Amino acid sequence: MSKQVKYVVFDAKGKVLGRLAVEIARVLSGKDKVDYQPNVGGTDWAIVINSDKVRVTGNKAKQKIYWKHSGYPGGIKSINFADLIKKDSRKAIELAVKGMLPKNKLSRQAMKRLRIYKDEKHDFERYIGKADEKKDSKK
Repeated sequence: MSKQVKYVVFDAKGKVLGRLAVEIARVLSGKDKVDYQPNVGGTDWAIVINSDKVRVTGNKAKQKIYWKHSGYPGGIKSINFADLIKKDSRKAIELAVKGMLPKNKLSRQAMKRLRIYKDEKHDFERYIGKADEKKDSKK
């Protein structure tokens, strides 16, 4: 398994939530690598920008409901997609990607390598720049 870390930037502007989540989950799990092994986690990071501009198809903005429970009787809370995007758009992408990954220790490690930003500014520009320079210097 290759240990070289790669930082992949995903622009969520105008993308459909589920299709974007599949691409992100593929990178985080390492399935895009030639030497993929299901029992070994990936090493790549996924950086998502413009999370406020992600969209869903059809009437899902009003009909898709996210549930959470406090653990107490009657403690169930619900919020639809449109309200969740207004409140915190990063949570919608995070939940979609989490649902695409297997439910095990590797997925919990993969979720730590996911960074989501509401606008185009992110903290990983220095790493992405170095990776691009290394690719150019080898040629």
